[in-house]
Amino acid sequence: MKHTLISSPLQGFTDFRFRNTFQRFFDGIDIFYAPYIRFNGKMEIKPIYQKDLAIKNNRNANVIPQVMTCCADEFIFAVKYVLSLGYKELNWNLGCPYPMVTNKGLGSGLIANPEKIDQILDRVHSETNIVVSMKMRMGYDHRNEILNVFPVLEKYPIKSIGIHARIGAQLYKGGVDLEGFQQCVDNSSQKLYYNGDITSVALFQELSERFPSIDHWMLGRGLIADPFLPRMIKDKTYEYPENRKEIFSKYIDTLFSAFEQKLTGEKAVIRKMLSFWEYFATALPNSQKVIKKIKKAKNYEAYDQAVREILQHF
Repeated sequence: MKHTLISSPLQGFTDFRFRNTFQRFFDGIDIFYAPYIRFNGKMEIKPIYQKDLAIKNNRNANVIPQVMTCCADEFIFAVKYVLSLGYKELNWNLGCPYPMVTNKGLGSGLIANPEKIDQILDRVHSETNIVVSMKMRMGYDHRNEILNVFPVLEKYPIKSIGIHARIGAQLYKGGVDLEGFQQCVDNSSQKLYYNGDITSVALFQELSERFPSIDHWMLGRGLIADPFLPRMIKDKTYEYPENRKEIFSKYIDTLFSAFEQKLTGEKAVIRKMLSFWEYFATALPNSQKVIKKIKKAKNYEAYDQAVREILQHF
């Protein structure tokens, strides 16, 4: 079976700077979901979203925009915007687990309200010609919440549903619920994607054997931690390329330069890179020492020295 690999949208990480840098040094990702558009009470597309979705910034990647909303008017406003840019599909985020989102009935906090989901999808499909896909968790409080939503989704030509195999209340704690995901497979005729804790080739192979009907897979934190992973999955290999250190070094330098152009001040850039290193470290030996070295860096010179010391033991 041919597997399609998808970059799951991670707010603060997978913007066009990351996507373009990844594409420059790695491959294996077939589709990138852009981090969600959110309105916060104002019917406008913020400049940060405009820049992230601008066609000129996404020429080398297959990008699908995403929206997070519990309002049909906002959804349709986002539809009109992405259509104006030439996009044909809009992904609806019902997966975000963070309380600041879910307490407002957004993200995974909306899954327990099938009636509202129905109302929104009805208007979007009646008033626009956008292709709708969805990213969900199995629920917020319990995994059966999504089962109550499936009959609603069956009414619409949803292109695909990416399901993170956790509930929202877990955030990213605890393991994925593979039995819960199997329930989803058994109770939906929709095209389902699997998302959650794909952090190695071995884990991917276990999941693909357990869910033989799934051929689309989302990589989130595993992709940030190890950008070599998608190609290794595609090639079914456990071996990194011989020039792994050289490629990774150039990759992090290019990411650094991209964020240096965006952010103001050395501390801001180093903090941004630290957020990436917290993921990188999980794929490296002595991860706590790696993080400690980056955290101690207070200027570019100290950061460069820390990186050199880390790469010596790569």
